[in-house]
Amino acid sequence: MEGKDLEFAVNGERFKVNSVDPSTTLLDFLRLHTPFKSVKLGCGEGKLFFSYFLFAGGCGACLVMLSKYDPDSDQVKEHSINSCLTLLCSINGCSITTSEGLGNTKNGFHPIHSRFAGFHASQCGFCTPGMCISLYSALSNSSAGGLTVSEAEKSIAGNLCRCTGYRPIVDACKSFAADVDIEDLGLNSFWKKGDSKEAMLKSLPPYNPKDHLVTTFPEFLKKNVHNGLGYRWTTPFSLTELHNILESANAGGSLKLVVGNTGTGYYKDDEGRVDRYVDISRVPEITMIKRDENGIEIGAAVTISNVIDALKEEGKSFAIFKKMAAHMEKIGNRSIRNSGSIGGELVMGPSRKFPSDIATLLLAADASVYVFNGGIIKKVKLHEFLDSTRVLDTKQVLLKVEIPAWTDDAGLLFETYRAAPRSIGNALPYVNAAFFARVSRQMVDECLLAFGSYGGDHSIRATEVERFLTGKLLSHSVLYEAMCLLRGVIVPGKGTSYPEYRKALAVGFLFEFFSPLIDDNNGHSNGRVDPTESLLPFLSSSQQVVESDEFQPVGEAVIKAGAAIQASGEAVFVDDIPTLPDCLHGAFIYSTEPLAKIKSISFSENVTPAGVFAVLTFKDIPIQGQNIGSKTVFGPGPLFAEELTRCAGQRIALVVADTQKHADRAAKLAVVEYDLNNLEEPILTVEDAVKRSSFFDVHPMFYPEPVGDVLEGMKEADRKILLAEFRLGSQYFFYMEPQTALALPDEDNCVKVFSSSQAPEYVHSVIATCLGIPEHNVRVITRRVGGGFGGKAIKSMPVATACALAADKLQRPVKMYLNRKTDMIMAGGRHPMKVTYNVGFRSDGKLTALELTMLIDAGMEPDVSPILPRNIMGPLRKYDWGALSFDVKVCKTNLLSRTAMRAPGEVQGSYIAEAIIENVASSLQMEADEVRKINLHSYNSLRKFYKHISGEAEEYTLPLLWDKVEISSEFEKRGEMVKEFNMRNVWRKRGISRVPIVHQVMQRPTPGRVSILSDGSVVVEVGGIEIGQGLWTKVKQMVAYGLGLTKCAGSDELIERVRVVQADTLGLIQGGFTAGSTTSENSCEAVRLCCVMLVERLKVTMDQMMMEKKSGSVTWNKLIQQAYAQSVNLSASALYTPEFSSMEYLNYGVGVSEANVLTGKTEILRSDIIYDCGKSLNPAVDLGQVEGAFVQGIGFFMMEEYTTDEKGLVVQQGTWDYKIPTVDTIPKQFNVEILNTGHHKNRVLSSKASGEPPLLLAASVHCATRSAIREARKQSLSWNCNDGNRDVSGVDFELPVPATMPVVKGLCGLYSVEKYLEGKICGK
Repeated sequence: MEGKDLEFAVNGERFKVNSVDPSTTLLDFLRLHTPFKSVKLGCGEGKLFFSYFLFAGGCGACLVMLSKYDPDSDQVKEHSINSCLTLLCSINGCSITTSEGLGNTKNGFHPIHSRFAGFHASQCGFCTPGMCISLYSALSNSSAGGLTVSEAEKSIAGNLCRCTGYRPIVDACKSFAADVDIEDLGLNSFWKKGDSKEAMLKSLPPYNPKDHLVTTFPEFLKKNVHNGLGYRWTTPFSLTELHNILESANAGGSLKLVVGNTGTGYYKDDEGRVDRYVDISRVPEITMIKRDENGIEIGAAVTISNVIDALKEEGKSFAIFKKMAAHMEKIGNRSIRNSGSIGGELVMGPSRKFPSDIATLLLAADASVYVFNGGIIKKVKLHEFLDSTRVLDTKQVLLKVEIPAWTDDAGLLFETYRAAPRSIGNALPYVNAAFFARVSRQMVDECLLAFGSYGGDHSIRATEVERFLTGKLLSHSVLYEAMCLLRGVIVPGKGTSYPEYRKALAVGFLFEFFSPLIDDNNGHSNGRVDPTESLLPFLSSSQQVVESDEFQPVGEAVIKAGAAIQASGEAVFVDDIPTLPDCLHGAFIYSTEPLAKIKSISFSENVTPAGVFAVLTFKDIPIQGQNIGSKTVFGPGPLFAEELTRCAGQRIALVVADTQKHADRAAKLAVVEYDLNNLEEPILTVEDAVKRSSFFDVHPMFYPEPVGDVLEGMKEADRKILLAEFRLGSQYFFYMEPQTALALPDEDNCVKVFSSSQAPEYVHSVIATCLGIPEHNVRVITRRVGGGFGGKAIKSMPVATACALAADKLQRPVKMYLNRKTDMIMAGGRHPMKVTYNVGFRSDGKLTALELTMLIDAGMEPDVSPILPRNIMGPLRKYDWGALSFDVKVCKTNLLSRTAMRAPGEVQGSYIAEAIIENVASSLQMEADEVRKINLHSYNSLRKFYKHISGEAEEYTLPLLWDKVEISSEFEKRGEMVKEFNMRNVWRKRGISRVPIVHQVMQRPTPGRVSILSDGSVVVEVGGIEIGQGLWTKVKQMVAYGLGLTKCAGSDELIERVRVVQADTLGLIQGGFTAGSTTSENSCEAVRLCCVMLVERLKVTMDQMMMEKKSGSVTWNKLIQQAYAQSVNLSASALYTPEFSSMEYLNYGVGVSEANVLTGKTEILRSDIIYDCGKSLNPAVDLGQVEGAFVQGIGFFMMEEYTTDEKGLVVQQGTWDYKIPTVDTIPKQFNVEILNTGHHKNRVLSSKASGEPPLLLAASVHCATRSAIREARKQSLSWNCNDGNRDVSGVDFELPVPATMPVVKGLCGLYSVEKYLEGKICGK
């Protein structure tokens, strides 16, 4: 853009820009041209290219506050926006506030930051600044009465967090609510158990709206008039100006109309230069809202948030408008609704096949639209507009929407419906619907039936069904015919996922609307859920932890180190390191074929894209180096494919360009020519791998021994299940920070690399091998990682290595920040597998033998896959199977290599055991809980299955946990209540399940160094990496405890003087992997050993000072000063090496979950967890690990689909089609107790691991859902008439993982409505 200066403010600081590409986003500018780094690029659902008005904002990490001044009213309006979607030119004259602008280290933290820290609501911290802005926005826009609890919970409904499980974040938000019961808030650092309500309130960091709503609008922006900018960005202020712009565009060149630009995220792959951007948000006719007795008119550029507010105003048709507003609050998230316009979503329907909710609502309300074309304004019915030509390809402009008023009377009915993976957490619906009807008794006088998002071109009216029903007297047979007609109307397009499920949803919605008129005598709403009720029922929780003072401050619930700076956004991640002026950026070109010869790599139309410096392949690796991108104990993996690509998604080349945007664009424009001739067929399934004998070898140390004699066990069995089979899917890590690295060439053929990695030592070694240089020429630094879950271990290595290769070759700094799509394609994820089993059991439920066959899909490289047999069999042995044998094959396929993801193999092994138990119980018609209880280990059988790892008898706490959770969860009572509920409810079914876990972990050698500086402050280095699990916090506590044994004055406050610093592979070697749940305790033991050495060295000086002083105590500062004067060595290093006999141990826990199933959607009503943490090193940290792991497990078992297409390329490529849990999908009541047993003399201060084992407990949700489905199938079978076998065939079934909405509904019955009506018609 050239022309007038673009002027705005960021955190009160003035910015003037006189030349900018109009496609530049606010996020780009903030991260590249300001010191403010709290805005993060997490999902990239708006990073690349643009389309029209609406809809994206997938994760919330990029949120900022936008303030606009209205000179006419002299008012400042502010709201949150997604900076990754907002075009920089659109904020001309505005003020931006980031999380640093709310508060920071220098000026003091905002109460939001302090409360997030104190409620332990930040783990990795990458998402936390966005969370803080979401809450601030809610506070800023709350009513005079203050924020309510409901509003506080909903404030972060559109934000993603992969670490915490959301509960502590919700508590931090609710602490600001005017109507909160302070005693309902969870564990925090502000008050102690037993404090009065008054004491609790006083202990919170004070919040006063007058003092803390700080986004004041700068005076220098008020004084200037901010009109249009340059020739490529135009802001018309009237229809006439807009008409002239459109007419001039007819002469040639592309033009884009923009308001919120939120369509960027959904259509992020759109490309091509736009010659002119037209911001139509200042045209009065497009921004007006007018209400009269005839209805309401809303300008097309009015934001969805403002539409909602307008519809909520009292007036004619208030009941209908209120329901429309309630539905709109489920669209996107608050920041999207603040930017996206009503017209934008309507336009994207016919032009881009966008699955619009608003179009469906307006169709049912019989809305019309006004279109401006060639200077003429034309009014058309909405359904005609949606069927018309592609609006974006013409010079038409949508001006406004007109919704007619309806006379409220008893016979007027209006309802809206929406089925989505998340209720309000930013998810596109499978189907939406809105219905209007006038009914006289049971006669339908008129009706409007609208459906959308089912896979058609746009939202539609089911006119054929409308005509059929109009004038009809409703009955079961009439409704049945209407359902049959509707199935013919709802026709999902080719390629639509779950087409039959979407049809079933549409039928179910129509049935739900009309059936109360037939079946109920008390009116239409009887027994229904009012959609205008609170969209998110209040979450409740309880936490029971025990703080220990035996090793103070170890055992205390200390605030996580760095939590406040994570909240303010000052915590530095790799991509936050300031970019050097000559820095280049990289992006991978990857294969789209599973097995092919690579003939050539070029660019589209043979034109090198702008900004490209080089394209590096395996040929650019130094002659003395090797083509290596990763390594494990099982072997190396290549950095790039050579002549042959062996899987879709494999790295082929690296594009290096002047900006990340140019590198990403060039990688997209790359053209790879393949030769598929004379090659074998690729192996894309485990069955193909078996046929071709394509397996990875598994060393005996990773292949457990069988237990007992399976043949004898089978002979003892009264019953058997033979050759039963099921599969387990994959899962993507979804760390909030994508893979990233920065490489800097250094003197003397050296290279320094900043890597977001769980394994810097291995990154270091791989880089040195690739470049063919000594390892002392390489330095890898990792400060913190924005979430890892195993995905930042092996998979981080090629990213850092590619950057190092490019930096070495080009002698320029090179940074790479994978966009989310590329990250998802290359990540590999959790191991899918196929399981076949034979199980023998007695009629009382006692198991006698289990025989397993497993095929694990490892992908093309071994990675760490050969450890899977060992990992799977550990948790699977949690039951006394009598005898156990197995045949596990690790299959080599032409798919991207799978890798370790949180509890790799363990979560599958534990679930396999539960699936078998469930089927045994079903076969015996017993309660699954009874079968579980019968087969829990005694200590003797535990020794049989786990040998020496089982520890001493008093360490086996699982039976204790099993009994305790039965009481605390009221398991028996609630089980009876579930049965009663299922008997009383036709369409809703509930299930409850209790699941135990036994999880085996292993300690590993880990280094540490503790150094005391001259002022008495302490600096600590450890091999473990801070990835959000609180490792630094526990290490600080351990150092404070260890050095506190000097017993000098002030040593009890040492924790505030300890700093843990970033990992540096030349500063501390042998760091290994941060994985397997034990790195925190290993690091703690390493620094404890260092402290023992230091205390011993200081003892001589201490004794001398005590003798000289003769009375009183020696202060810490004086002791250190004297030690320095005496040249005492105050730096100690240690490599903790666990004893072989005790390096492995077992973790125990039990989870109870209750689930409610309706139309396939599983609502988790309550989860109770009890987990044995030994003597917790930090109960707050361990509690966060338990909750976060459990919620991540919910994602694996219930939500997250990570699949591949026919060529093996990952299908899900962003937040729009990959759904992790959000705040509206976690248990409504979430109770966690950490049992502080302390029976663990061989552990680090009697502590136990907490990072991975609790994830396995999420199987309780899956099992509860299975129980609810079983009840639904029984209900469906009761309706069978003559041909009732077309849907549900029986109560025996296998529930896949993940049990998504379509899967659950399919098992409950896709034709359940028709079967119900058939049953009514035939008299059942």
